[in-house]
Amino acid sequence: MSENEKPRRARGEGGLRWQASKNLWIAEKTVGYRADNGKRIVKTGTGKTRTAASNSLREKIREYEAGLLADSRRVTVAQVCKDWLDHGRGDVGPKTKEGNEDNYLNHIEPHLGKRKLADLRHDEVDDWLEKLAPNLSTSSLKQVRSVLKRSIDRAIKRGLAERNVVDLCVAPKGRDGRRSKSLTLEQASAVLANTKDHKMHAYIVVGLLTGVRVEEQRVLTWDRVQLDTVGGQPPHIEVWRADRLGGDTKTPKSRRTLGISGYAATVLRKHRDDQDEARRRAGERWKEANLVFPSEVGTVQDAHNVLRMFRDALRLVPGIDPEDWVTRELRPSFVSILSRHGLPIEEISRLMGHSGTAVTELVYRHELRPVLETGATVMDDVFGHLDGGKSGDDEAA
Repeated sequence: MSENEKPRRARGEGGLRWQASKNLWIAEKTVGYRADNGKRIVKTGTGKTRTAASNSLREKIREYEAGLLADSRRVTVAQVCKDWLDHGRGDVGPKTKEGNEDNYLNHIEPHLGKRKLADLRHDEVDDWLEKLAPNLSTSSLKQVRSVLKRSIDRAIKRGLAERNVVDLCVAPKGRDGRRSKSLTLEQASAVLANTKDHKMHAYIVVGLLTGVRVEEQRVLTWDRVQLDTVGGQPPHIEVWRADRLGGDTKTPKSRRTLGISGYAATVLRKHRDDQDEARRRAGERWKEANLVFPSEVGTVQDAHNVLRMFRDALRLVPGIDPEDWVTRELRPSFVSILSRHGLPIEEISRLMGHSGTAVTELVYRHELRPVLETGATVMDDVFGHLDGGKSGDDEAA
């Protein structure tokens, strides 16, 4: 080949030319034609050398054939996360939205936000999760990972990414979270006895003596409370709503009607009278919602406000540190007390509104059950003769 001859282009390389004004090699190739006007669809790659320009063109063609948008290589992790947060979550509750946004702002944006999505690698995601692990619980790590995964899933559907590298990464084990606990029978008795004059007493009584969830208790209304025996039905509460998106209970089995003790009925009668006085004091500020446990103006109470008042009530109880307890622990306390008094786990599960006994057994029942001796007793009766009565003689000795 003479010096003046141009080198032959490689098969499939397309047009290749030198552009002096930009000091670059430019490679071009027609990859198709527009359906609306028949014009060519041309992909262009540039580089300082022929090879670099050809490689750039091949990458552009590969992205085009994969269905990626032209600007996909400039999209950052922060952009796709914000897009999912703004438009991709559908009809979720405000608490879920707040949690997703906190996970992005606190854990994703500072570490991965500026990273180009096209360049994000699975080993980077693994390293990122490992760095978060000492400061987050395992469940929190899974939630953070989920925000990133769902954001990239949406980006793939919109032609901004080819694959989701988060699928290759598993959330590691995080730090141990706060273990839920339950009041002992003695502690529960002390709480009931020492909070009688506190405005949270009725709330504590219902939570501890019925085991309702905190989100069910906050929206309980008086029309769902029967304090007298009517038509053969004893006093009860109808747990048919919850402070959740749509107002429904957590699961279909969570919708249940629970009998209440005579003590609980008496406390609720007094609470109803006290509420009439609170309504009078609030005057025009009162927003009637017929709630059993409303705020000072009749509206649904915020969970943080309930926790604050609950701990304020516990300050009246000797031997209990209020900061060690949260409102939801009235529920496992209910389960543990019933379990201690021999109520079958199947019946406790029904009262809790669980679909089965597994969650009741593993999560909520904190009291140690007595040693189950019935099997050993029967076996002693059947096979005790084999030791010639030595066991009994030894014990006597």
